[in-house]
Amino acid sequence: MTSTSRTFAAAVLAVVALPVAAFAQSVADYPSKSVRLIVSAAAGGGNDLIARIVAQHLQRKWKQSIVVENRPGAGNNLAAEFVYKSDPDGYTLLVSPPAPLVVNKALFKELRFEPEKLEPVAISSYIPNVLAVKPDSPFKTAQELVVYAKANPGKLTYGSQGNGTTGHLTGALFEMVIGAKHAHLPYGGAGPALRDLAANVYDFIFADIGTVFPLTEGERPVRMLAATAPSRPKIAPNLPTIAEVGLPELQSDTWTAFTAPPGTPLAIREKWAAAVREIMFTPEVVATLAKLGVEPWGYGPKEMSELVAKETARWKDVVRKSGARIQ
Repeated sequence: MTSTSRTFAAAVLAVVALPVAAFAQSVADYPSKSVRLIVSAAAGGGNDLIARIVAQHLQRKWKQSIVVENRPGAGNNLAAEFVYKSDPDGYTLLVSPPAPLVVNKALFKELRFEPEKLEPVAISSYIPNVLAVKPDSPFKTAQELVVYAKANPGKLTYGSQGNGTTGHLTGALFEMVIGAKHAHLPYGGAGPALRDLAANVYDFIFADIGTVFPLTEGERPVRMLAATAPSRPKIAPNLPTIAEVGLPELQSDTWTAFTAPPGTPLAIREKWAAAVREIMFTPEVVATLAKLGVEPWGYGPKEMSELVAKETARWKDVVRKSGARIQ
């Protein structure tokens, strides 16, 4: 190589290296301004709680404001669409349950965002769902409920947090597994749904254990019959799993996901994932979440991407076979 060629090559490498170095510096300095966490549910729910725990800890760690904004509505789609259309610079993230990432594309006739293009950041935590019945229910075990539900199509009513929620689709999956349809009563969130369950308005629900557990005490307690999880919940170790009661296909859970707009750099997403993982496994956070039945996960972009792909395929099949659909 001639002297002129070497000089030219060096110049080219220097030009190429400049943006790489600048990007590395920008990631090291990130965040340099306020970050918004867009929560797809109303304040007070599980995802909102996780978002605020993360925001509180990261404000101390990163010395920047982390603002939590609640944008509920349209089956979590309003928040997801907002983040999808935001700048891919790491300063706007979505905090949501699985629905907008793995269910809604199959469930809704039309979406104004593409779930598969939202960038995986982290799954902070997991909470098992449970099968629970009203206080006056004659069913003392999950097996009793299943036997009756199979033999008496249309005689029972199950509630859910709303159309398209995990509770709704788990109910649809339950109907598929037992081979019998029952009435579905959708609500606008877990709170009103569980209040009506406690008031004996309908027969059963699939909901996360954190919202059900406080209602299992008192004069007229709601009863949990089984956990739709691979293992017994730590908060209720005597509660059998759905597999133990003979319905291994009926597994469903709820997790809190952090996602970013399409094109958000992996380095920024990995920085977020590492920070979320550290927060979730600090002793004080573990203790706080344990009281709610929430277990820390700390998945990063790779693990999250794999889980989302697997769950998308599973719930797409449930939506197709059950005929569930939202216009």
